[in-house]
Amino acid sequence: MAHDKTAVTKDGIRYRPSLAGLPPRSIAPSKTARTITFVILAFVACYFLLPIIWLVVASTKNNTDLVSTPGFAFGEFNWATNWHSLMAWTKGMFPRWVLNSLVYSTVAGAVGTIISVACGYAMAKFQFPGRRVLLVVIMTGLLMPVALLTVPLYLLFIKMHLVNTVWAMIIPSMVSPFGVFLGNVYADSSVPTELLEAARIDGAGEFRIFSTMVLRLLAPAMVTIFLFIFVATWNNFLLPLMMITNESLQPVTQGLYGMMAYFAPDKGAVMLASVIGVIPLVILFLVLQRYWQSGLAAGAVKG
Repeated sequence: MAHDKTAVTKDGIRYRPSLAGLPPRSIAPSKTARTITFVILAFVACYFLLPIIWLVVASTKNNTDLVSTPGFAFGEFNWATNWHSLMAWTKGMFPRWVLNSLVYSTVAGAVGTIISVACGYAMAKFQFPGRRVLLVVIMTGLLMPVALLTVPLYLLFIKMHLVNTVWAMIIPSMVSPFGVFLGNVYADSSVPTELLEAARIDGAGEFRIFSTMVLRLLAPAMVTIFLFIFVATWNNFLLPLMMITNESLQPVTQGLYGMMAYFAPDKGAVMLASVIGVIPLVILFLVLQRYWQSGLAAGAVKG
């Protein structure tokens, strides 16, 4: 029996188990399809990873090494020198800029996720006048470039005396038409109406249903929305450029732009700052990827 490659299921059906994690032979892709898929995925991986690898390598160099050595050849590992140069150029403000970006992105992501999921759930499971019109407005917001809203937001925030405050970064960033749309799609497909009706019959209020049941069912959507808002806020450049002039409130993107605005910047220090600015995003994706991947197809299955 030890050498028998067949097995018996609980229904008495004999089958040959798949090898190397492949599906059964009847539905397994051909060797040619697997090879083509591997080549395409390897190309895509190189396309996304090579710029990051180059950035890490460039952060070890000084201005001379950047133009005199091959792009993917390490320099003399001047990380300490580049760090001291970075702190000197930024007057010790660089860690503050990274912290500002973390605060802006985390708060905007957390609050924006709750708002998006709540709006999407309401539009998916409640009938009210103007529901379809509201959905059309949200879809229109997906098509509108964010840059078009920056100047009107700036004029509005001047009237509200919020320019040059943390709220000038957080409030616009936590409004996400994409998040509302995704929350609506997930709520429509992943939250059974029968479950909501049963909870109401048992006497549960709407807030309790949303906080104890709906949020758990929409957890994959919430992770996706949070990542989307977090990354968009972290990479936002035009909004802080318009809203923030106080150096102590600048995010890391605006700070890096200020470093490159000099006539002869220390490019090795800028590269090191860019690497440090990417690390929080990499950590966030590594921590949340299992929650994100588990829900990629959850919204596509109804019932």
